[in-house]
Order: sequence, then C-alpha cells, then structure tokens
Amino acid sequence: MSSIEFFYDLSSPWTRLAFHNIQPILEETGAEVRWRPFLVGGVFNAANHTVYESRANPDHPKVRHVFSWLLDWAELAGLPMNFPSPHHPLKSVLPMRVCCALEGEQEKLFCFTEAAFHAYFSEQKNLDDPIVLTQVATDAGFDGEALVARAQEQGIKDHLRTNTDEAIQRGAFGSPMMFIDGGGVYFGNDQLPLVRQALLK
Repeated sequence: MSSIEFFYDLSSPWTRLAFHNIQPILEETGAEVRWRPFLVGGVFNAANHTVYESRANPDHPKVRHVFSWLLDWAELAGLPMNFPSPHHPLKSVLPMRVCCALEGEQEKLFCFTEAAFHAYFSEQKNLDDPIVLTQVATDAGFDGEALVARAQEQGIKDHLRTNTDEAIQRGAFGSPMMFIDGGGVYFGNDQLPLVRQALLK
C-alpha cells in the first residue's frame, strides 16, 4: 500500500483546496496518509524568497490572476472560499502549534484542520487570535482552552520547528508539499492528478 506525507500550513489557500481535493484520491487509491503540520513562513525564509517579492507588488497581473484562478478552483471543487480575508497573510504560528499538539492523533488532527480551514477561508476568522482559535477548537469538539495552552509548551514549539526543518531538508518550498513512499515529491493543488497517478502505480 502506498503512503503519502502531506506537509501543510493552515494559512495557504491552495493547501485548503488540496486538503479537500485529495480526499477522494485517498479513498480511491487506499493510500495511507500522514498529515504533517509545518510553518510555511519558515520554508519561504529558507527556500523561496520570491513569495515576498510577489506580495510587495499586489497589482502585478500574475498576482491578480492567481486570486481569480483560486476562486475558480474553489468553485470547481464546490468549496466555499471567502478569500482574501482581512487577516491575510495569516500569522499561523499558534494554529500550527495546535496542529502539532494533535499530530500524534491523526484523526483528531484531521478534524481540527478541517474546522480551522473552514473558519479561516469560509468565515474569515483570525486564527492568530488565541480567543478565536480556542473557540474554533471548542466548536470542533475539543477542550479549546487546554489545547491552545498545550500548544504553547516548549515541546510543541520544538515539534513545529523540527517538522519545518525536516520539510526544508527534503526539498520543500511551499505548502502543501507531498512526499509519496518517502520518495516522489509533489507540490500544490494543481499537481494532485500527478499524485493520484503516482499512488496508483
């Protein structure tokens, strides 16, 4: 059985799409998946400075078209996408630490991730606000206060840093990065057909 590691950051709209769109592929192929939270800002700082250059010129035609294509992709997926929000780009350190606190329990991590994606990309909630984040976790069935408090422990902070460093060492340059059977590397929502092909081999 094939396996895939899905490195992701909640702040990325393309990751929100890929997280949704990969679900039928996982069901079809029977592949095992491990959700791997990381900090995409750390990846950009190490391996992809061009992201910041594009943000400095939001009127560039490519930037404008990318947002249009994003909404087209969301419509194609039947996925509510109210984006960009006033909180974009999201400072995702705290929510990604919450994800790391749940990484050892993959079903719970999936549940929180889905709730957090919906809160940020559909409801425009600011996940960087601990009060908002606590409520999102509580509404998803967790003890929100305890989870957010745990996310601020040193061990969880180190966990996020370790995941991010690992992704960089393995060649990550954005979110999501997908590694199949420890080898094949794929990036973004657009490459999911290639991911499907690789998993079916």
